[in-house]
Amino acid sequence: MKKHFTYFSFSLISLLFICCFNCTSEKPQQETVTNPEIMVDSAYQQPFRLAYHFSPEKNWMNDPNGLVYYQGEYHLFYQYNPEGVAHANMSWGHAVSKDLVYWEELPLAIGTGPGDEQIFSGSAVVDINNTSGLCEGSDCLVAIYTAHTDSLQTQHIAVSNDKGRTWTKYENNPVLDLHMKDFRDPKVFWYEKEKKWVMVVALPQQKMVSFYSSTNLTNWKKLSDFGPQGDASGIWECPDLFELPVENGGVNKWALLVSYNPETGSDMQYFIGNFDGKKFTNDNSDDLILKVDDGEDFYAAVTWNNSPDDRILGIGWLSNWKYAKQTPVTAWRGAQSVVRQFTLKEFPEGIRLVQNPVQELEKLRTAHQHFDNLTISEKSNAEELTISGTTLEIIAEFEYQADSITGLSDVVEFGVMVFKGQDQETIIGYDVASQSLVVDRTNSGDTAFNASFPVKEATLMPTDDYTVKMHIYVDQSSVEVFGNDGYKAMSFRIFPDPLKDQVELYVNGGAVAVRSLDIWKLKSIWEKTEIQATASATAE
Repeated sequence: MKKHFTYFSFSLISLLFICCFNCTSEKPQQETVTNPEIMVDSAYQQPFRLAYHFSPEKNWMNDPNGLVYYQGEYHLFYQYNPEGVAHANMSWGHAVSKDLVYWEELPLAIGTGPGDEQIFSGSAVVDINNTSGLCEGSDCLVAIYTAHTDSLQTQHIAVSNDKGRTWTKYENNPVLDLHMKDFRDPKVFWYEKEKKWVMVVALPQQKMVSFYSSTNLTNWKKLSDFGPQGDASGIWECPDLFELPVENGGVNKWALLVSYNPETGSDMQYFIGNFDGKKFTNDNSDDLILKVDDGEDFYAAVTWNNSPDDRILGIGWLSNWKYAKQTPVTAWRGAQSVVRQFTLKEFPEGIRLVQNPVQELEKLRTAHQHFDNLTISEKSNAEELTISGTTLEIIAEFEYQADSITGLSDVVEFGVMVFKGQDQETIIGYDVASQSLVVDRTNSGDTAFNASFPVKEATLMPTDDYTVKMHIYVDQSSVEVFGNDGYKAMSFRIFPDPLKDQVELYVNGGAVAVRSLDIWKLKSIWEKTEIQATASATAE
């Protein structure tokens, strides 16, 4: 199939960032402008299409699956409907990357089975020593996934001997069957201490996860259960388990991630504790709820197996089941977050999961503005800043004054507004009285497609030195915020008018010092040179 491309160029005028990927026509004609060297496939210039987050060229996508690094490639599989933009015909879509930034979409990996069988979430591993006996050489990729029918969920495997390009389902599937309607989302990893595979898998209705072990990926033995603990108000699914050293703590701990769906919408929590190869033990009280991301749109996140340099890298679905099927897009629906690196750090309240965008994203940076020692107040919100854009990275460090004894301050709230224009803005702020990071999308653009969409969320982010750091990624129809070096994360989809693209600093009450402010325009990962595009179209 021949691809269609729209040509464009960027310029920097009076420190003004200009970006309008999603204000171009959806029509597949070619339009030539002054610089024909850079192109973007017209499929990636549709309204609200994200410029540097992965989404398939067309159709529905939700949970990330099968994350594994193998022979120089990061594999991203995902829940995918190859036939339309609705949640149906669940299969495994597939993309690969060499750097966690630029992704190549590959053909469908694992398709639906006989009858009404769909391919639900799961994981993939490198079977290094051919423990399964399914590898044609010394190693291969093995996928472990849930086969779903209307009445039964069982765990199956499939094997690839060509770097994940084609897959063969195991002839003796299922490898684990509890004869249950809800039993899904296996995450499998190699437990080196006992030379065995470990599976953590969800019992959604029981609000529990179960642990199994195997020496060959085909025969599984029950080890233990965990839960219900933390938030058990909704079904549990998409678990993950990994070990990390605690920064400045001198110990290693395990983090157990669990996605859950209460009536208030999709959410994720984590538990910190120990895993002895059989059982996970929570270090905290049973009722403590630790959220992975305090925004509305980060769900089903899992981590890569076999990552180089022992980094724990994860990605999540950038949506929420409350309104995922209603978002105002057409030919495509669903996107993944930026890739994040997870670490553990000791805080006064205990060990917590810290997450930051991977450093590789810096290669997307282009035009840059830097400011030092600005002062903003209600009367003067740094009018010297003239900034706009729809694909930006913003790093800001604020400092406010407060009474050293009472902590009281004249400052009420301060922060950054993006996609600002008449009657529109998305607010990323800090509420001084409650010591909270705040994101407000109630006035963010198109919010009418679902009554629960226009929300203002806040999460506790205390500061002892009255300094607040915000690391913000803005991308056409999303905002991801990392507060105080990854102590908090908040992710949101937004659907703004792209022509209202101003960036503005603000403060309510008093004055705030902006110690530093860095803003970069970010490139689209779908950019190609004319030569690359011609070669790609010819190959297809």
